[in-house]
Amino acid sequence: MADFKAKQAEFAAYIRNPEQSPRPNDVAANRMAMYRELFFNNIDSFLSSNFPVLRSLLNDEQWQALAQDFYAVHSCTTPYFSEIAEEFLDYLQNQRQQAEDYPFLLELAHYEWVEMALSIAKDTPEFGDEGFAAEVMQRPLSLSPLAWPLAYRFPVQRICVDFLPVEVPEQPTYLIVYRDADDDVHFMQTTPLTFSLLQLIEQNPTFDGSAILQALAGEMPQLSSQQLSEFGGQTLQELARKGIVIPADYA
Repeated sequence: MADFKAKQAEFAAYIRNPEQSPRPNDVAANRMAMYRELFFNNIDSFLSSNFPVLRSLLNDEQWQALAQDFYAVHSCTTPYFSEIAEEFLDYLQNQRQQAEDYPFLLELAHYEWVEMALSIAKDTPEFGDEGFAAEVMQRPLSLSPLAWPLAYRFPVQRICVDFLPVEVPEQPTYLIVYRDADDDVHFMQTTPLTFSLLQLIEQNPTFDGSAILQALAGEMPQLSSQQLSEFGGQTLQELARKGIVIPADYA
């Protein structure tokens, strides 16, 4: 009798990469082609739906080559379709080595992945109310687990078929992607100063608003205390109303 594990490995190897792996000699070619098409099309469809901008930038031949290379060389560690997008990011970061790829390929894919990842995240933070926003300077603050401050070398939110940057801009792009109390995911471009503010909140989850601004002043000595106070108070209230910053005891 055939060794089941060996036969399964032979079967899977051909489905993953028929150009490099022999077809099982006891399975008809047309049957293996059908299996190959069914399995690959599932992955291809999932990638296309989760990375629509990336898909739109590549012609059919380029996209097929990218999807097939991922399918052939990357060993996924999860059986869940919802986590294949994250596996694709791992492939782009650690296995993909094609000089002709767009220089922003990984960052764009990450930006597209974030929306799906936040939409299915299981965190259930308690958001603050208007009273919390009004008292944000005196209340301990925390960054919502459903709010992700992100920094990219490229302006990924602008990339499309009519905008394909090949040189890294002088200034990074700072974004906040967050899910609100209604479970809607939002993307918001922000400033380096607000990005630093959120990093401090994340690193010091028991600080109140005043303490956070004092810490920010230590990192931004070029700004006057008046500038920081005006910027900080308004920004913290806005972040609290959006559910990006929440009460620390509810994090």
